[in-house]
Amino acid sequence: MAFRTRLIAFCFATLLVHLIGSAAYAADIDQADALLHQGRVDEAGNVLREALTEQPGDARAHQLLCRVYYAQDVADTSIHECELAVSNAPNESDYQMWLGRAYGLKASHANPFLAIGLAKKVHVAFERAVELNPTNISAMSDLGQFYVGAPSIVGGGLDKAQDLAARMQPHSPSNSHRLRALIAEKKKDMATAETEFKAAVAAGKKPEAYVDLGFFYQRHNQPDKAVAALQAAIDADRRKDAALVDVASVLTAAHRSPQLAESLLRDYLASPMKSDAAPAFKVHIQLGDLLSQRGDTAGARREYAAAVALASNYAPARKALQGL
Repeated sequence: MAFRTRLIAFCFATLLVHLIGSAAYAADIDQADALLHQGRVDEAGNVLREALTEQPGDARAHQLLCRVYYAQDVADTSIHECELAVSNAPNESDYQMWLGRAYGLKASHANPFLAIGLAKKVHVAFERAVELNPTNISAMSDLGQFYVGAPSIVGGGLDKAQDLAARMQPHSPSNSHRLRALIAEKKKDMATAETEFKAAVAAGKKPEAYVDLGFFYQRHNQPDKAVAALQAAIDADRRKDAALVDVASVLTAAHRSPQLAESLLRDYLASPMKSDAAPAFKVHIQLGDLLSQRGDTAGARREYAAAVALASNYAPARKALQGL
């Protein structure tokens, strides 16, 4: 009986150690996710690489590491990590979506011959993501933009985009109208495009929809309308999220309201709603460029140094700091 009691106690202790270890590991992965959203990619990468020495088949850790490299524009390593994520969890829609994005990052810098093969992989990954989760709006939006922008030889096509917009409508009317706007713009039907961008705004009053409308006006040389739409985006963005960075980017490209753009970037960097949709280290560089342009060299240096502190291997950050 004593032996049996000791055996039960040993098994319980072993199980307890395992559970504690599993909880600690999960906490590390959650911490890495939080660090990634804050733009602290050096720290996030270190946590994830350490975690993967313990559990090399952890799909979530590989997917997060893929995003760490994607944020820094390191296409090959990003692809490698996302491929590992997909191989370990082939039925996760988001993992397929991020794999498609990683392929797209490499395609955007590749020679035309290589870009064709990569574009086909983008197509396959995005379609698989939507197949796995037909309500994954981010994946549907990515696939829709691919259909609009890519030639038919690699899987693009406006008819496909139109069908996808109809499928999106019940799940996200705003994104459905946005895709229809992109289709109309591709067809050079600017009146319909404007109507659809406005319908996207009306469907949810979301800041990103106002930003899309502002981008549209900026692309078509209507700066006053662009600024009005961007101001509406600012007013709608109570959370101070990545939409502020988009607004600042449009204002900067249009050479309008540099002080407002600077203020928006500072608001975003101070916000708890930062994400890898607008990596903080890139925003520090963007802010540094604005300060440099108005002659604030010391301020620019601080921003570039902040970028390097978050992403020490990001070449544009080091180059910007060294260039002062």
